[in-house]
Amino acid sequence: MKKNDFSILVIGAGAVGGITAALLRKNGFDVEIVCKHDDYASAIRNEGLEVSGTCGNFRIKMPAYASVSEVKEKKDLILHATKATEMTEAAAAVKPLLKENSHVVSLQNGICEDELAKVLGYDRIIGCVTGFGATMDSCGKLVMTSTGEFYLGYPAKKPDDYLRNVADVLSAVVPVKMTDNIFGHLYSKLIINSCISSLGAICGLYLGRMLSIKKIRKIFIEIIREGMAVAEKMNIITEVYGGRIDFREFVKGDSFLSDIRRHLMIRIIGFKYRRLKSSSLQSLERGRLSEVDYLNGYIVRNAALYGVPVPVNTTIVRMVHEIEQKKRKISCDNFDDPLFERFND
Repeated sequence: MKKNDFSILVIGAGAVGGITAALLRKNGFDVEIVCKHDDYASAIRNEGLEVSGTCGNFRIKMPAYASVSEVKEKKDLILHATKATEMTEAAAAVKPLLKENSHVVSLQNGICEDELAKVLGYDRIIGCVTGFGATMDSCGKLVMTSTGEFYLGYPAKKPDDYLRNVADVLSAVVPVKMTDNIFGHLYSKLIINSCISSLGAICGLYLGRMLSIKKIRKIFIEIIREGMAVAEKMNIITEVYGGRIDFREFVKGDSFLSDIRRHLMIRIIGFKYRRLKSSSLQSLERGRLSEVDYLNGYIVRNAALYGVPVPVNTTIVRMVHEIEQKKRKISCDNFDDPLFERFND
């Protein structure tokens, strides 16, 4: 199948799903999108998605629906861009829309492939790491905040001609790299999100201010240490994240200079992305569930299976759940928890 012959359905019209759909449509692909609300779907059909940022400024219309049940034809490719908390329900809904050789690309944060496979089967799933930054300024106004790449790979087999076709399709959005170690890429992104997104949800600070605090940087480092200990037990070979952060090298060394190196790297991240607001924090502020169960929660669940102690990740999961349940407030005071005393200066 040639790339322009693909019929594509995007599930989720947030920042990543909306920008991906808009750029594909702009480049001539047969794309439809499913939103959550009738008024949003109507706005996309009649007024279009307004996209700006590093991908350029444009507005584009496309067929849009408030429910998967409104989609009338089966699709060759489904891009699954809902929040992780909504993915299994959405996956079940799209199952009738799959052709014999159709695949579903997971664009979620965290590692969701196992859960999606329970609904769709591993032979239908393509893992994907989304490397570009995106935000929704307001309903239908989306901004690509930074460039990046897609990493594509099957969970249980090597790349093939079909995956190359999918890569050609998605290259209309950002550059695409195929891999036979998609879990290594997904786990690396999971680690950085477990630090940035979950810590931001707990304290409520923008990234620059958050990472200027030494105690939080120490907790950041420990999240990575625990995550890498679990990866080793799971035989996951983590890939270099964003072409810059090698977590295997990051955790090496116990000397004063090694620690200075780690803190300096985190400070650089904080400065470069100082205005970044945690996606989990944004969800909590909107009264929605965070994705912590698919980030730090993934580390905690697998740590239990392999007998690896992960007290920091366990505490973070507990705290975020307490915030979701209104039993705890979003505040830097959360880092005064007794478990974090060892990170005091």
